[in-house]
Amino acid sequence: MNIKKIAVTGLAIMVASAAAWAQRDPLQPFQGKIGRTLEESEQWYPPRVKAAADAPNVVWILLDDVGFGATSTFGGLIETPTFDKLAGNGLRYTNFHTTGICSPTRAALLTGRNAHSVAMGHHAELGIGAPGYYGDIPFEAGTVAEIFRENGYNTYALGKWHGNRPIDLTAAGPFNRYPTGRGFDHFYGFLGGATDQWHPVLVEENNAIDIEPNTKHLNELLVDKAISYVANQKSANAEKPFFLYLATGATHAPHQVAPEWSDKYKGKFDGGWDKYREDVFKRQQTLGILPKGTKLPPRQQNLKAWDTLSPDEKKVFARFFEVYAGFLSYTDHEIGRFVNYLEQIGELDNTLIFVVIGDNGGSKEGSYTGTTGASVTSKGHDIPFLVSQYGKLGTEFTNENYPLGWSQAANTPFRYWKSDVNAEGATHNPLIVHYPKGIREKGGIRTQYGHVIDILPTTTELAGLKIPTEINGYPQMPLHGTSLAYTLSDPAAPSRHTLQYYELHGGRAIYKDGWKASVYHPRNVFGEAPTDDIHFNPAPFDKDKWELYNLNEDWNETNDLAAKNPQKLEELKTLFDQEAKKYNVYPLKNYRAGLAAPEIKSKSIILEGTTVKTRINIGKGPVTITANIELTRDKNEGVVFANGGLTGGTSLFFQGNTLYYLLNDGVTETLITASRALTKGKHAITVEYAPGNVVSLSVDGQPAGKQTVEGGVKYIASFGSDGVSVGKDLNSPVTKRYTGPDPFTGVVKSIVVEQAAEKTL
Repeated sequence: MNIKKIAVTGLAIMVASAAAWAQRDPLQPFQGKIGRTLEESEQWYPPRVKAAADAPNVVWILLDDVGFGATSTFGGLIETPTFDKLAGNGLRYTNFHTTGICSPTRAALLTGRNAHSVAMGHHAELGIGAPGYYGDIPFEAGTVAEIFRENGYNTYALGKWHGNRPIDLTAAGPFNRYPTGRGFDHFYGFLGGATDQWHPVLVEENNAIDIEPNTKHLNELLVDKAISYVANQKSANAEKPFFLYLATGATHAPHQVAPEWSDKYKGKFDGGWDKYREDVFKRQQTLGILPKGTKLPPRQQNLKAWDTLSPDEKKVFARFFEVYAGFLSYTDHEIGRFVNYLEQIGELDNTLIFVVIGDNGGSKEGSYTGTTGASVTSKGHDIPFLVSQYGKLGTEFTNENYPLGWSQAANTPFRYWKSDVNAEGATHNPLIVHYPKGIREKGGIRTQYGHVIDILPTTTELAGLKIPTEINGYPQMPLHGTSLAYTLSDPAAPSRHTLQYYELHGGRAIYKDGWKASVYHPRNVFGEAPTDDIHFNPAPFDKDKWELYNLNEDWNETNDLAAKNPQKLEELKTLFDQEAKKYNVYPLKNYRAGLAAPEIKSKSIILEGTTVKTRINIGKGPVTITANIELTRDKNEGVVFANGGLTGGTSLFFQGNTLYYLLNDGVTETLITASRALTKGKHAITVEYAPGNVVSLSVDGQPAGKQTVEGGVKYIASFGSDGVSVGKDLNSPVTKRYTGPDPFTGVVKSIVVEQAAEKTL
């Protein structure tokens, strides 16, 4: 059907009568005529911003943690037919780059400026008191949504945001840097770096929402909402264009997907990561996406050869990647559902689609063995334990990530992985551009150098938009990106983006006209020397060893020319220093260096009436949690409060009129049963985390139970991440002993959380 031919009534017609409001709409001098009566007057309305009649819709799709060699579209062994179709009718960009990690890539994408220059040199939660690392994108760096809204578009954001400091992610705000404060008319997604795919912690507009009991995967929820946004708008005003930003949680951990998707890959990766790399490298050569002469680099140092693994290791490691592959294929399927909808309503040909396959390369966070979310215990790296979890992989019972060997495989043909910005494996990601109305060549390949900051100027040029010099009264910083629009019609055009720096927790690189100088800065990850300057002496930057590559001849960095061409290396190092000063990269910092380690002595109160998850920061010292409740029945059931979920957390609940406190480390549940029954009326239930990993339960000041547990306050870590549910267990339930959300039959008056002074990160 064609939505433009649909007759709509009622509210839709009323909405259609209004054109777009710009964000800044100052009062204009009246240009009509005011007489004593209306008959003697001339009416005049201030004009409103309206998009051009032929303005295209624009869709940006950003995936998470996907390497260059994962999708079938770029030679991988994971089936992505939607991406294949978009690339087959559009263009594949094989020399496109990101910043190497989540928040900086998103900040650079949304603003068209380098990440450090917009205060996002690392994740917002790892910010420090320096201009490049504040974690707050300045209003002088207008977002793509602010630009599009000023040009008469509706604007929508769905999925992962990861652009706010944790201190602002509470019901108290402030909300001016939330998506709806940065130009998006609507937002539906999650504000942090990751969420459970089966029980996501979601925000709509500025409000945390309760979707439990939930039966849908997060991918389906996001696409359902995306379709509803477009359907509602086009029903109300068929001619008005939209900008839609869909940033999936996939394929960031947790790797969770229905078995019918992961089981499609049963046995397909039994040959292991070494064979995968070889097979994908050949496919990439056949597809013509590798420059002639490209060599497959050796397996990364410290990664085991697949043939040396034990049968149990092979079994569980292969399953990790089967689940990941199913997760990626399912993500492609859901994106395909949205693309098909655009086609059904006759909008696809007039929609400019950018698909950035990964905000960085394959993840390194799964360690050498893979993790299941139970890494809070030593079992997280124990092969017999991982084998015992085989049947749970991909389900709501695991928060998993694949082993590191699969990361290099997914990054074929590059070295290294996510966050190591010295190498292409972290920053070299696929890009697809699909625009039937504007691309004559179908299925073409483009090799011009590109960076994530180029997407915004490319989009605005192709859409014919004016970029305001001032937004909401804030004078705008210049864009740093270079439009790639020139490449659409000329595959042989020389690259116009010729200079680009990279930096992340001390690792650096500088690209100039095909030459690249880079340096890996060690940090305390996977057996490296400790470098956290709060606890250890950081690795000195002057000991870092720079490397030099000619990417014009050695596309994937297999031949270090530093010793042969020291003059070129020094030239590029000087250039890096210039760019670093220009874009607020300095001061260089180790991974967690500079983070505050305050004396935490706090008291937080969650009041009666709280119905969705709220957040409380918990450190490492002794903690006391007091639930002030009123029992209104003789028999009591339900959850008083809970935090976390099946992969780790705690819950205070009644079942069969008995009070329990349950601690779940993701594998084992520890249950403290109250030693006495509670009667009708008011009670104070106290949970105390004391030194020595002792957890005590008391009722009205009288001891009621005690257990020694491994890890102490690790169980309440999600007080500061997923948050605390009051009167029910929202999102992923902490246990299957009850069916979530299992609302409490009594009344929770308040939850008081007190923490003694203790140094913490």
